[in-house]
Amino acid sequence: MAVVFTRGRHMPTYGDCLKEPLFKYDFPNRCDGRDLLAAVKDGSVPCVFFDPQYRGVLDKLAYGNEGESRGVKRSLLPQMDEDTIKNFIAEIGRVLIPSGHLFLWVDKFHLCEGITGWLPANLQVVDMIVWDKQKMGMGYRSRRQSEYLVVIQKKPLRAKGVWAVHNIPDVWQEKPAPNDHAHSKPVKLQARLIEAVTNPGDVVVDPAAGSYSVWKAANLVGRKFLGGDLVYGAD
Repeated sequence: MAVVFTRGRHMPTYGDCLKEPLFKYDFPNRCDGRDLLAAVKDGSVPCVFFDPQYRGVLDKLAYGNEGESRGVKRSLLPQMDEDTIKNFIAEIGRVLIPSGHLFLWVDKFHLCEGITGWLPANLQVVDMIVWDKQKMGMGYRSRRQSEYLVVIQKKPLRAKGVWAVHNIPDVWQEKPAPNDHAHSKPVKLQARLIEAVTNPGDVVVDPAAGSYSVWKAANLVGRKFLGGDLVYGAD
C-alpha cells in the first residue's frame, strides 16, 4: 500500500521573506497588513495565519450588543469589508510558496455562507479544524462555543513531504489565552500547525496579528514571526 504521508518535510527553509527591511521580524509592527504583505517577496513564505476583522455575526444577525461589555471591544476594532478580505487573501496567495498553507479563521456565519468567493484560483480549501473554546459566547439560539480554522493550500496540493504532524485532531479543545483582546486565539493549536507545515527557522506571517498569539506560537516552536496590526503594535 502506498504511503500517503510522512513525518518529515522535504521542503527548503525560508528564513528571510522581505524585499527590503521595512518591517521587523519578531516584533509587533503597527501597520496596515496590506502594506506588510506588499513588502514580502513572491513565493517566500510557507505559512500564513489570517483572522479577518469582519462583522458577519454583528451585522447579519443583528445582535445589537455592541454597547455591552462582551461586545464593546469587538466593535471598536477596525472592520474589513469583503473586498478588503479578498485583497488580503490574494496577496497571501502571492507570497506563499508552492504547496504553502493559509490558516483562515472564520465564524459560524461565514462558514455557512461560504468563503470560496474569497479565494483566488491558486488557493484551495483542504481541511478544517473546529476550535472548542470550552466557554460559551453569544447567540439567540445556540450559544457559540466554537470557532473554525479553514486550512487552505496553495497549488499544487500536496500532503506527503509537506505536512509533517499527523496527530492533530479536527476538534481541538483549548481555552483562549488570558488577555484583553476581543479575538484571542489558541496558542497551542497554532504552534502545532506551524510545526506541521514549516521548518525550524522559517518565517510565519500574520498580517492582522491582533493579540499576537501567532507570534507566541511561532516562538514556542523555533520559527521567526513577521506580523503587524493597525491597532495593537509598537509605534
